[in-house]
Amino acid sequence: MVRRAISFRRNEDGATLVEGLIVFPIILLTFATFVEFGVAMVQWNQTVKAMQYGARMLAVSDPLAVDLASHFESDYPATEGGPVLGTIAPVVCTSDGCTQGLDLNEAGLNRVVLGSDGICDPSAEGTRLGMCDLNGLITTDNVQVTYYRSGLGYVGRPSGPVVSITIESRNLNFDFFFLGALLGLENITIPAHPVTITSEDLSDTI
Repeated sequence: MVRRAISFRRNEDGATLVEGLIVFPIILLTFATFVEFGVAMVQWNQTVKAMQYGARMLAVSDPLAVDLASHFESDYPATEGGPVLGTIAPVVCTSDGCTQGLDLNEAGLNRVVLGSDGICDPSAEGTRLGMCDLNGLITTDNVQVTYYRSGLGYVGRPSGPVVSITIESRNLNFDFFFLGALLGLENITIPAHPVTITSEDLSDTI
């Protein structure tokens, strides 16, 4: 009996399998972490590109704030051709509306985010892309646009005031494949990545 016990204790049959079973979850977790990190970097880059694209669309489109020109021209001097003033409250627009008592141009916001076809499908032909075609996670609720008086232009400019436009993401979280629920990473927010651009003609081209 003692001899059998000693023999059993020295028997290493199956040791490799046991060691493999111990190490396998660690290897799997490490591999999944690398995959998730790559996914996060892709989503991060897509967000940056979407913000840049959205800024360009906003620069050549009607403002998301209805009657924005009147707000920025409200304290202009009566003499035309003179320099514009540099201080006035900025206007912030989200899917919830615009500040300074201005109405939101919802159709314009939808075109910027969803494109001319109103859906997130970058393969659709004959349509102008939206931000969500570059990053499918983006919705109108994830976009914030701020209009500032730039100090450029002149009083009485036919195309309206020249404004600075900043667009950034808000409340946009990473969408992890494996580790989100496992490690509680569902609520990690993608950085806002604000992009600022100067407006052009402020006429609707999208």
